[in-house]
Amino acid sequence: MSTRNYNFSAGPATLPLPVLEQAKEEFLSYPGAGASIMEISHRSKVFLKVLEEAKNNIKELLGMSDDYCILFTPGGATMQFSMLAMNFLNGKTADYLHVGSWASKAIESASRFGTVRKAWSGKAENFVRLPKDSELDLDPNAAYVHFTSNETIQGIQFLQEPDVKGKDLFCDASSDFLCRPTDISKYALLYAGAQKNIGPSGTAVVILRKDLLDRVPENLPPLLDYKVLADNDSLYNTPSTFTIYMIGLVSRWLLQTVGGLDKMFALNQEKAALLYDTIDKSQGYYKGHAVPENRSIMNVAFRLGSEELEKKFLAEATAAGLDGLKGHRSVGGCRASIYNAMPAEGVQALVDFMLEFQRTNG
Repeated sequence: MSTRNYNFSAGPATLPLPVLEQAKEEFLSYPGAGASIMEISHRSKVFLKVLEEAKNNIKELLGMSDDYCILFTPGGATMQFSMLAMNFLNGKTADYLHVGSWASKAIESASRFGTVRKAWSGKAENFVRLPKDSELDLDPNAAYVHFTSNETIQGIQFLQEPDVKGKDLFCDASSDFLCRPTDISKYALLYAGAQKNIGPSGTAVVILRKDLLDRVPENLPPLLDYKVLADNDSLYNTPSTFTIYMIGLVSRWLLQTVGGLDKMFALNQEKAALLYDTIDKSQGYYKGHAVPENRSIMNVAFRLGSEELEKKFLAEATAAGLDGLKGHRSVGGCRASIYNAMPAEGVQALVDFMLEFQRTNG
């Protein structure tokens, strides 16, 4: 096997090595199937067991009640931006917290299906912070309130839910799903594209409070109708079977190898603290984007003194086996995505490289 780099890409992102090794072992012939998981029917008993394990693992990790259902939908989070508005806006207004680039895309998509209000916007401050609850301008008649829990591009993250005064709370948790304990009872709907923290690309995980299904209008396209998907247990059409299989393996890894979300959160905090401490002690050589109190433990966005120096940093980092550190094309700079599967050794390798780069190029 060729040497594996440390992959700091924002998504598709690094996956746990034990999961990849198990998938490799089972790739040609899944136990009990006599064929690859990608070759068997999505309605076979073998795959239905895989589907149930993926759902049950997530339920256990989050301590979910039977008031919620789990769906695996195509299209990733981008499709959810439109889908949730089609299902639940229904001629009303919705409040959105405009906290970064992905929130901007969610607002743009939802606006095609109804009236969207920005209950708060950080655009004027270049999305360096999150709102305080006292700053939220909430419409008491809004159909729902939507927020993005972690903005990968700007590197800011909610570590607790905003207080939305009892309104139905919808969340795009694509880039921090299962990174910490979450009280799912605070949410009406939570969704996450799989490719950042729970599996490969091709699927979104949607956790939906069941009573919302009564609000879904009739005659939506079937694959954009939450009720149709729920009634058919995500099997209305052929889903991305391999992605669901991998979600099952990653969630099993979180339960059995890591030991649950409390332990995962502690590990994530340690990794982030190591990297931010290096930035803060660099005397301005590395400059973080977000204000310290809103820093993401998943995506660390930072700049160097010039674009020329950043290009040199990125080229040398790649040569050193530290891949995917280029910032998003919309903002430039550098970004280290340190999701659940990024080992502490990878963050330490990055920190060692940053210290040496500063020493030799300061």
